[in-house]
Amino acid sequence: MQVHLSADPADTGAAFPAARPRIEMSMVKSNWRGIVLRNLCGKLMVLLLVFLASALCTPAKHETGFLDRTLTIGDTTYRYQVFVPEDWTPHQKWPVILFLHGSGERGEDGLDETDVGIGTAIRSDRGHFEAIVVMPQCRKNIWWTEPPMGDLAMAALHNATHEFHGDTNRTYLTGVSMGGYGSWYLAQKFPHTFAALVIICGGIHPPVATLKAHPELVNFSPPDGPKAYTDAAAKIGKVPVWIFHGADDNIVPVTESQRMADAMKAVGAEVHYTEYPGVKHVAWDKAYDEPKLYPWLYSKTLADREK
Repeated sequence: MQVHLSADPADTGAAFPAARPRIEMSMVKSNWRGIVLRNLCGKLMVLLLVFLASALCTPAKHETGFLDRTLTIGDTTYRYQVFVPEDWTPHQKWPVILFLHGSGERGEDGLDETDVGIGTAIRSDRGHFEAIVVMPQCRKNIWWTEPPMGDLAMAALHNATHEFHGDTNRTYLTGVSMGGYGSWYLAQKFPHTFAALVIICGGIHPPVATLKAHPELVNFSPPDGPKAYTDAAAKIGKVPVWIFHGADDNIVPVTESQRMADAMKAVGAEVHYTEYPGVKHVAWDKAYDEPKLYPWLYSKTLADREK
């Protein structure tokens, strides 16, 4: 800063004129602008750091709801669905439910399997489903008990468990109608995979009408008779199961579920059996709406069963 001394004309009587400083205003303005710019830059830097820290600390938004997925077996690509709860996080393990649909939802679109059974239940009350729900789709003119549909179901279960941090200690199997048959079938093949079963209007021996329409099923079904049910129960072992069936089912005889309930009890499994009076084949809407079902299901663990 430059300072100049100048004489005050009013001090004419002094031997020497009094000197007064005179400050250049251009220098003052320049210094003031510099201070303002430095303060502004400092504030902007603080705001930038706060923004970056906030961005780093905010968790990434994950996909939830009904999600499209695909997998390939051999040369064939299959579409399927996975339901992921809205509050899903990778920082914990989640129960996993494998659902097998009925014959009416077979196809290749990877969507129809969500329209009946557990998909409807999820849309009705998502609060019941704090779990990953895996919904593969069986191809037309084939049953879950025929290859490679069982491989498809297990591959979809494996992939979803890996992708969504599924808990292999709390993995459950459920199915309706044809999917109920498929569930008994998979439970026999993989008795140490599922902590509990929910089987709705399923069975072991296919209905007569189904065998007429699909004679090839004879090659993948046990002969009819009491031994078919006791053999199936022996392979499954002491897996907890809740069986549902409509008393007036005109598609799958209610005796299929009654026989399996008796056979599972005989091997020492925990068995819950619910038969709905006056209900025909569509027993799954009432079954999946049972308030005690989900607390019971989620309480089961593979570790507890195998102690």
